[in-house]
Order: sequence, then structure tokens, then C-alpha cells
Amino acid sequence: MALDIHATPSRVPARLDDRPVKKRIALVALATDHTSERDFARICDPDRVGVYVNRIEFENPTTRETLLQTGPRLAEAAAQILPGEAVDVVAYGCTAASIVLGNDAVARHLNTAKPGAPCVTPSSAAFDAFAALGAGRVSLLTPYSPAVTDEMAQYFAAHGPEVVSAACFGLTDDRQMARISEDSIIEAGIAACDAGADALFLSCTALRAAPCVQRIEDRLGKPVVSSNQAMVWRCLRLAGISDAVPGYGRLFEL
Repeated sequence: MALDIHATPSRVPARLDDRPVKKRIALVALATDHTSERDFARICDPDRVGVYVNRIEFENPTTRETLLQTGPRLAEAAAQILPGEAVDVVAYGCTAASIVLGNDAVARHLNTAKPGAPCVTPSSAAFDAFAALGAGRVSLLTPYSPAVTDEMAQYFAAHGPEVVSAACFGLTDDRQMARISEDSIIEAGIAACDAGADALFLSCTALRAAPCVQRIEDRLGKPVVSSNQAMVWRCLRLAGISDAVPGYGRLFEL
């Protein structure tokens, strides 16, 4: 039954804030990603920063060829995040793709959609993290195939710290990478870390490594950096949020 009620304009006008939330991070993730959004949610304060996500098509297996195909998809995906509005940071959440494409190329794609916004990838964030931690020699653990892991080690050697050792789980499907247990990550990370390394890097945004960082650091006695931990840290610092976040390693004390 229809009610004989008609809306009337409010006597209290709508006062508009500049933004619903002060800081805005735009994140482009793979369609198959199970982990990145959860790591941003667990570390970021939702009252201070909004993380706005769009996904791009990705076809497993994870190879150089499929990773290269993500490049042309980045600009359109970023443009669909808060269209026409500025963001404080724009990020692409795929470590291996950032290596294969190159961080400069990723930034060009993202800035086509979000001009002027600082661009972050897990690998660029990792390089910044190693510099902040004073780590010049690192060990790598990845979930990838040996071929993709070798390409990552070469990129690190050319653009970042010296790689003293590299180990991998040998997977080619990022959905399986997201299922690697935390115990496996911890034990494999400890085993992969060379005694001469200044830090350990746990690669891949699919890997559920962020909650493992502190536990591995406690056992190794040296800094541990993961893809998502570094990416979130760098995004927050670029957005002007410098708070320490307990439980996610030495990096979040910087």
C-alpha cells in the first residue's frame, strides 16, 4: 500500500568535506590475486587512507610472456579508479610483472591515467626498503619457476642490491602461490637466507608473506622484506603517513 508521504528538502544543508578520506591509494591488481587487498587492509588505517582497487586480466601460467601482456592493460585499469580524480599514490601489485616490464615502463602506463601521482611497484618499493634498511646484499625467495626467479635476480643485480642467493618453490600458477602455507614460507625463507646477506626478500604479491615477516626476522636476526609489506610501506610513506606499524618487521619502524 502506498503511503501519502512526500520527501521535503532538509533544513540542514549538506556540508561537503574535501574528500571522504584524507589519503587515497589507487591499486591495480591481477584478476587472480588473493592477497594484496587483504595485506593493504590489515596494515592501513581505514580512517586515514582509502585503498581503491581495480583488477586486470591475467592468464596463468606465470611466464615472461603472460607478464608482458599485463603492461598495455595498466593505463585503462588505473583510469577506472576514481575517474578524473587525483590520488596520492598509484601502485601496480605484481612483482614479477614489474621486473619483466621494468619499473619505468610501469610508471609510464600508470601516469597516463594518473598524471603526477608517485608510482609504486613491489620491486621499486623493495629497492627503497633495502636502501632504508642499509641492506646492500640480499637473498631471494620466490614462489616462481627458476626461469622467472633468475630474471628477477638479474633485474635486482642491475637496479638494486647485490643478490647473494636465490631459491624458488617452482610454481607457475599464482593461485597456487597464494595457497603456500605460512609455515612453508617461514621455513623456506630461513633456509634461503645466506649467512652473508644483509636482508631476505620474499617475492610475489600472491604470497602470504606479510604476516610472516616478523617471525622470520625474530629467527634470522636480520631484516626481512616482502612484496606486499614493502609496497604498502612505500605507498603510506609517499602519502605522508609515517606511523610505525607493529608486527610487520623493522621496515615499519622507519
